[in-house]
Amino acid sequence: MAGRDYPHSYGDLLSWFPDDRACLDYLDWLRWPDGFSCPHCGEAVGWRLGDGRWSCGGCGRRVSATAGTIFHGTRTPLTVWFAAAWHLTSQKDGISALGLKRELGIGSEQTAWAILHRYRTAMIRPGRDRLSGSVEVDETVLGGPEPGRPGRGALGKTLVAVAVEREERTFGRCRLRVIADASAPVLRAFLLDTVEPSSTVLTDGWPSYPPACGNDYVHVPVVVSGSGHEAHELLPAVHRVASLLKRWLEGTHQGGVQPAHLQAYLDEFAFRFNRRRSRARGMLFYRLLEQSVQATPRTYRSLVAGAHAPRRTLPVPPPDKRVRCESLAGPSLDRPWRKAG
Repeated sequence: MAGRDYPHSYGDLLSWFPDDRACLDYLDWLRWPDGFSCPHCGEAVGWRLGDGRWSCGGCGRRVSATAGTIFHGTRTPLTVWFAAAWHLTSQKDGISALGLKRELGIGSEQTAWAILHRYRTAMIRPGRDRLSGSVEVDETVLGGPEPGRPGRGALGKTLVAVAVEREERTFGRCRLRVIADASAPVLRAFLLDTVEPSSTVLTDGWPSYPPACGNDYVHVPVVVSGSGHEAHELLPAVHRVASLLKRWLEGTHQGGVQPAHLQAYLDEFAFRFNRRRSRARGMLFYRLLEQSVQATPRTYRSLVAGAHAPRRTLPVPPPDKRVRCESLAGPSLDRPWRKAG
């Protein structure tokens, strides 16, 4: 409920979380809504310490609400994490790493990107429900203009499988995944992971779909060639989602998404699209943090492309460069503009 479980507006966000201790207590409440449970030994008896952590009554370890989550070991203040989550979920088009860096005064774009990317890893719940009913399935190609053949076999492009529920007058949920090719085994693996068996699957006339559907689905091929209709008229759901996806990548992220990181951005788009009917932006903020305290920790090296490459020796930053991000909490200033003289 807005005003009780999550902030209703940006003004509520500022009043709910004025400092890092309030943010830590909110994560504690989200992670252990029924009371403390030690992640190491499972003991339910513990004592709250003065710094906000717990002392386990079983193994005696000191446990923080951020331990074992995407916030594990972070040096970025939680007020910055919460503000980033709000900007990521409150706007229809989200926010880019550069935009977040400018908005919150973060010291580097890499830090802002790592915060957003860790949130993206928490946007997909393990074991989520598969699509059901009538489901449109197709592929789309992402990438800039390249010479050579167009379509599914284009060089230098990334192939993405798209599945969207078709409802009576609108569209339902969507699923997106980067795929290596449009062969029958790859498409079948995508269908089994994202579409409930016995559902009706509507596709175009690509020959890989009949063996991909097999006996698990009711396959309804829609042949575009010779029908007198455009592809987006016969399969409107997947083409609308693919168009919105490309517009979002070009608009918010200026086409700067690398293929190695594309799946995380597809997960963010699906998270936002599947909750587009939510009238309370704070609910998305609540769901994101709720899933973040259940997700496993990720290091920066595991997030970046080429994580297995040898480490580079970076130059020592100058002493006047702000390396660590500052907390958004601070003392109240008494009209500094009146004291300029």
